[in-house]
Amino acid sequence: MSESEPSDVEYAFVLNASEIDILPGVRGDLEEPLASGPAADLTPILLALVDRGVVDVRRYIPWVASNGTTGVQPGPPISREDLPGVLACAEEWDYPDDFEWLGRLTLVLNHHG
Repeated sequence: MSESEPSDVEYAFVLNASEIDILPGVRGDLEEPLASGPAADLTPILLALVDRGVVDVRRYIPWVASNGTTGVQPGPPISREDLPGVLACAEEWDYPDDFEWLGRLTLVLNHHG
């Protein structure tokens, strides 16, 4: 695979990062069996994209607009050394039951992406 031709799985991660979507959103862009498979099958692919400087993994943090409207925005990137442990938590790969995105993992394109 060349750098200019990402695999379907890499493309799903990059697509979600371009949308600044929460991590579980990537599953909707995958074919089976990966779409419903274990996160352990996807983690090495995401980590490789992080290592290549294409994608950052962040958590949504609170944001307040100048007019007082509240929302969420991506926080700082999670350190590479912490990512394997964070991504090992199965809950991070599922949509939250309460639909609350605050504190959830999101993918963001890095300056190389």
